[in-house]
Amino acid sequence: MKVLETYIVAGLTGLLFYHLHSPIPWMLGAITGMLVWKTVIKRQVAAPKALSNSGLIVLGTYFGLSFTKETLLTIAPYIVPFLAVAVLLIVINIMNSIAVTKWTHIDKVTSVFASVPGGLSEMVAASESLNANTALVTIFQTIRLLTVVFLVPTVVVHWLSGDASSGSTTAQAAAASFDGHYAWFLLSIFGALLLRNIIPAAYVVGPLAVTAVMHVAGVNLPSLPAWLIILAQISVGMNMGDRITLEDIKLGGKFSWVYFLLALVLIALSFGCGYVFAKLTDLPLSTALLSLAPGGLVEMVLTAQTVGGDPAIVSSLQFMRLLLVIIVVPNVLKWVFRKFPYIAETS
Repeated sequence: MKVLETYIVAGLTGLLFYHLHSPIPWMLGAITGMLVWKTVIKRQVAAPKALSNSGLIVLGTYFGLSFTKETLLTIAPYIVPFLAVAVLLIVINIMNSIAVTKWTHIDKVTSVFASVPGGLSEMVAASESLNANTALVTIFQTIRLLTVVFLVPTVVVHWLSGDASSGSTTAQAAAASFDGHYAWFLLSIFGALLLRNIIPAAYVVGPLAVTAVMHVAGVNLPSLPAWLIILAQISVGMNMGDRITLEDIKLGGKFSWVYFLLALVLIALSFGCGYVFAKLTDLPLSTALLSLAPGGLVEMVLTAQTVGGDPAIVSSLQFMRLLLVIIVVPNVLKWVFRKFPYIAETS
């Protein structure tokens, strides 16, 4: 019954956000509903990880349906410049996080891992191995996560609102063209389970990759019903909201605003680089911006569909960024701090 109550609350807040014309309303509404229900109403919520993982599988499958052979040809010329810009953004962000330690007196290792745009659990685990303050890393990463998830879709949707209707229509038309058998999607589920202990975000990336391969290979795949997509977004949002508490954010104390500003600076830089990226290539502005935005793959692809971007290109490039910040960056930082310990010394 507690799970049903949680779904009702998340669904109603999602419906409210939908009528308020919020970007990705079902997910942001569910996150907000969980926070309010826990902290204001003081009710316990139940958002099992299994339901969130099922939602991610559905969304990954849905994103994979947008891939075509043309997508693969389109992204090929952009891979190297995209990775170069993504690395530049990460380096600038790291430098900024080290610079603020002069005023916050937080150690540099903690500050860096607290602001790198990667997965929360991965950053906490990596920082723990270097004896950083994992509590502060968790709190400041939570602040960054909330800032990005709520701000980036809102800014992009309002900035590029003129393209919203055409993008939605295109996505719906593409989905309507499939009429195959749903049994094919068992392979997508298998992809998630096979990769769950191998790569980050496997529950969305595995189904996305398997579905994309089947679609590009010419397999006749069916469309996914709208209600299932909405339910998947609510399930993912519920779990995100359940993991975030206002009490945790308050524990960050007087320095929380510093890492909030760092997140804003990172978002602004990513938008600037996205604008330049669009000018230097033939990618639409919406696609370029969302490909470089420091948000989650799911949130950015859903936003791309809203504003008329190419969800297949955004998901491809965001996946590369995801691998970079979750696999490469933590290991490079750990090597640097161990090889050059004076860098981590407090000024």
